[in-house]
Amino acid sequence: MNRLQAVLPLLLLVVAGVLLFTSGTLDRLNPEQLVAHQRELHAQITANPWLARLAFIGLLTLAMSTGIPGTIIIIFAGGFAFGVVEGTIYSSIGLTLGSLILFLASRYAFGGGSRHPPALVAKLHHGFERHPVSYTLFLRFVPVAPFGLISVCLAWLRCPLWLFLGATWLGGTVALVFETSIGAGLGRALGQSDRIGMGLFMHREVLLPLGAIALLALLPLLIGHFTRHRRQPPNEDRG
Repeated sequence: MNRLQAVLPLLLLVVAGVLLFTSGTLDRLNPEQLVAHQRELHAQITANPWLARLAFIGLLTLAMSTGIPGTIIIIFAGGFAFGVVEGTIYSSIGLTLGSLILFLASRYAFGGGSRHPPALVAKLHHGFERHPVSYTLFLRFVPVAPFGLISVCLAWLRCPLWLFLGATWLGGTVALVFETSIGAGLGRALGQSDRIGMGLFMHREVLLPLGAIALLALLPLLIGHFTRHRRQPPNEDRG
């Protein structure tokens, strides 16, 4: 019974994630739907500015706290609806709050983390124990795994709350700037074209942040390549 009570918050988040994912809410935020209803969307935001912003933050908080896939669609929609600056601010709030909820629920469920950790946690354990601050920042800045999965791993590793919040906010916001820029760029590009196609991604407003995200995604491969190269012993001259 005590074990069930500990896992209950995390189970409720999983159920909420399944309900959100199957509800069709994320489908309404895809670019096609946003373009088809952009006038109504902006009219609603103008008529209810604070409610619209709170609803967006609440939706992203819920999505991040459940760890469901597709949260990038919500972030794109924030850029589309509010622009780069406001969209990044609101997404940063939702991302940080949602990650905190998932982190606390996971840490409560795992207790002291005395059981055998999952494979990914075991891989991260050595680096985290040696350099907790720099390693946590690395995990947040470099997309080695989905954002929610890293939150769960850091909970198992008993990452200090202040370090988790700081790294999550800082690392998450850096990526959000580029992701929100894509959503805002799509809005500007569609204002010129009114049609959705691959040509939209050739616009500078969309192409540049896409390139930045691609570089972030390649960082783990580049770091692993250089790390392996440095660890290789120099070839000895046998002549």
